[in-house]
Amino acid sequence: MGDIGGIVAGKKILIMGLRNKWGIAWGITKKLYDEGAELAFTYMGEREEQGVRDLLKSLADRDGEAGNTVGVSRLQGGDFPLFKCDLGDDGEIDAAFAALGAQWGRLDGVVHAIANARTEDLQNDFIMTSREGFAHALNISAYTLVYVSRKASELMTTGKGDKGGGGSDGSGGNSGDISNGGSSGGSSGGGGSILTLTYMGSERVFPGYNVMGVAKAALEATVRYLAHNLGPSGIRVNAISSGPIKTLSSKAVKNFSSIMSVVDEKAPLKRGVSADEIGGSALYLLSDLSSAVTGEIHYVDCGFNIMGT
Repeated sequence: MGDIGGIVAGKKILIMGLRNKWGIAWGITKKLYDEGAELAFTYMGEREEQGVRDLLKSLADRDGEAGNTVGVSRLQGGDFPLFKCDLGDDGEIDAAFAALGAQWGRLDGVVHAIANARTEDLQNDFIMTSREGFAHALNISAYTLVYVSRKASELMTTGKGDKGGGGSDGSGGNSGDISNGGSSGGSSGGGGSILTLTYMGSERVFPGYNVMGVAKAALEATVRYLAHNLGPSGIRVNAISSGPIKTLSSKAVKNFSSIMSVVDEKAPLKRGVSADEIGGSALYLLSDLSSAVTGEIHYVDCGFNIMGT
């Protein structure tokens, strides 16, 4: 645990959207941490900040119980910067990335685990979606990836040319990494990986998912256009389309239990997916193992997406 020799060792990755232990972002956090990534986090407000701090403390407690002092020292050393960032406010996004840049100097990856719709727009029929609710869902769930990618790309193309620079632990600038423009033939000036989360409600109707399905469709198109824009800089953009998972957010979706039961019945593996399994796929997409993968929607749903009805 907290092994500094893992497949993302020394990579500096920002996670946006961690809130509690039931969410996908926590499954991703644990996998990245266990494989040696240096992590930073954003939070929306004071209530969310305390939740994030409690989760991060649990990583130290877990390492301590296992007798792993490496992980404990990483946490106590302040290697988890936290930044207040309301994704609905461009000014707060600017401030968060400016502070992150001042502290780290560079960025290798971003996890965009952000989505939101108004409760009434998930409880009523889709045709009753309000103009304001429609705009809110697409703004938070899709447009934020555009703005976050713009700010992140500035740090992914900065400070990577100096071998050995930028890392507070001496881990170096990753100038030889495949994903950062090494032997893959990309730009030698930078590179990185941006990852977001989607769901198959973007392409099929799941009653109750409503405006979030439309927002996820926009998000997936956004992934493709960003991949095209950022590819010349060696920056990859991908999305994981996960199977349904019971989270606090999923409780707002009407008929969510029915959606879960259908997956359990019809998926080839005859079960649902776990947040830890999604974390494993995220680890791959944020590592050099996926250096030639961009613009993709990667399904992690026990095969449910291949089924007809």
